[in-house]
Amino acid sequence: MLRNSLLISLFTLLSFFSFAQDEEYFSNNTLRYDNFIYKESIKTPLIYRQGFELSYPVVELNTNDTIVLTFDDLADAIGNYSYTLIHCNSNWLPTSLSPNDFIDGFVENPVTEYQPSFNTFCNFFHYKICIPNENIRVKISGNYLLMVYENGDKESLVLTRRFFVVESKTEIIAQVRRATQIDLMKSHQEIDFVLRNAFTCNDPFQDIKVVISQNYRWDNVIKDLKPLFIKDNELTYNYEEGNLFPGGSEFRWFDGKSVTYQTERVQSISYQKPFYNFYMNPDEKRTFKIYFQSQDINGKFLVKNSKGIDSEVEADYVYVHFALPYEAPLVDGNIYVFGAISDWRCTTNNMLKYNYENKTYELSMFVKQGFYDYQYAFLKDGTNEADLSFIEGNHYETENDYLIFVYWHDITSRYDHLTGFKAVNSVYQK
Repeated sequence: MLRNSLLISLFTLLSFFSFAQDEEYFSNNTLRYDNFIYKESIKTPLIYRQGFELSYPVVELNTNDTIVLTFDDLADAIGNYSYTLIHCNSNWLPTSLSPNDFIDGFVENPVTEYQPSFNTFCNFFHYKICIPNENIRVKISGNYLLMVYENGDKESLVLTRRFFVVESKTEIIAQVRRATQIDLMKSHQEIDFVLRNAFTCNDPFQDIKVVISQNYRWDNVIKDLKPLFIKDNELTYNYEEGNLFPGGSEFRWFDGKSVTYQTERVQSISYQKPFYNFYMNPDEKRTFKIYFQSQDINGKFLVKNSKGIDSEVEADYVYVHFALPYEAPLVDGNIYVFGAISDWRCTTNNMLKYNYENKTYELSMFVKQGFYDYQYAFLKDGTNEADLSFIEGNHYETENDYLIFVYWHDITSRYDHLTGFKAVNSVYQK
């Protein structure tokens, strides 16, 4: 008994220590040039190209493409919110441009489009921002940070979201295949591509930068790749290493569109005043399982109430209870529910806690009704990159999206032009 008590105390201390530094960082209101929620009552941010909620937030310069940001506020009253844009370089650091260099219209604008929730147990206000609009549009390509703040005070931050504006001057011809390295052939995927630039670049090794993201994750991006071959305006990036990602496994999923219909992976649904609770079937560790093909949405989520007309305001908030049986707790890191459901982050809000009695990692998350992809990530103490292979395993057959961003730093300008973007799928390739 004494030995068990000491083990529990040690595990609790280690968990607290691993988060102490992060929580101190998260608790302040410092601006991050990243997707981040600063206010506790803000839930379910979504940013996408208008017309398809599962699209990536990339639009074409000087077109009718529109970026849409939506989010919920669980506060009791309507918030006095405003927004502005920050132009960033390829490394997501602010450029030296003045707002008038990249904004046509007003630099600061109020958030005027909102609705109260309807017929839900959890009351909230649903907000929407569309760019461009009659007050603001962007003038140049590149990386943009959409910053929402409160009461006209830019230090009273609410939410930041990344989006991209591309001026298509680079043709990207890309292919995803299994790794050519023999020791990684069964577990990794290789992204080979060719760039054809419709402009003259004096020094492609210095002036061209490529960033590759897997499923819109930002903690494990590949960047600073240099062309292997150069022929006229054609740059070839065909490596055997350096352009590899672990294949991972297909995402697990949770279907919470209905509170009356129990879907395949849900063990039970119960109403425990004041909210509905979804209890998931216990998951299993898949590290050494053979590849199993299943349909997923590559870590995204879709808000939906199957019985509602307008899911944005009629989808309720529910508790989802996850369970991952595990023989003993890990002492050198923690396990998290990971994906867009967690904003692709590892925080206390999505960290599972070990139940010694049941020998199970457990977590309850408060989410909006809909369809969610998720995986279990392991974050080792002292690291910043989530490890999905620890629980989920790796397979070269896994279906993944790879997003290729191409930047050109023209010596005559003071910013990184985003001259090319391509989303290529590892299975459904054109």
